[in-house]
Amino acid sequence: MTDHPLVPAAFTVPRTLIAEGFRLEPLGEQHNEADHVAWSASIGHIRATPGWEHGHWPPVEGMSPERNLADLRRHAADFEARRGFTYTVRETPGDAVVGCVYLYPDDERPGGARVSSWVRADRAVLDAAVYRAVRAWLAADWPLAEVRYAPR
Repeated sequence: MTDHPLVPAAFTVPRTLIAEGFRLEPLGEQHNEADHVAWSASIGHIRATPGWEHGHWPPVEGMSPERNLADLRRHAADFEARRGFTYTVRETPGDAVVGCVYLYPDDERPGGARVSSWVRADRAVLDAAVYRAVRAWLAADWPLAEVRYAPR
């Protein structure tokens, strides 16, 4: 991961995306319990999601809520430093945490970004909708030269 901002200093980072059936908001420690429940019940599903097949997260053995909290704090620090942006996916209507979207520099393509997302297994129907909405949002509202995001 780079220590440089992903976006220019003058760019106002969007705090939300509202779409049919869900909304995005910056991931923070206040989401720890709901986030931990969402991914820990869907490990196999997430690891089979496009873009996650060859990664090491989520760990098949799971992790403690305390370790998850440390992860959320790291993502929030990246957001504040503009090094990367992680959003929780909240179901609407309602407020359930149903996934995450990660936007980080692409180490293989300077100036580009890599995006990944997951939704929990019992909300798998939202996966393609999140993908389409995030792709459109990034193209319309973000100053990114290139985006790499595994298609759905």
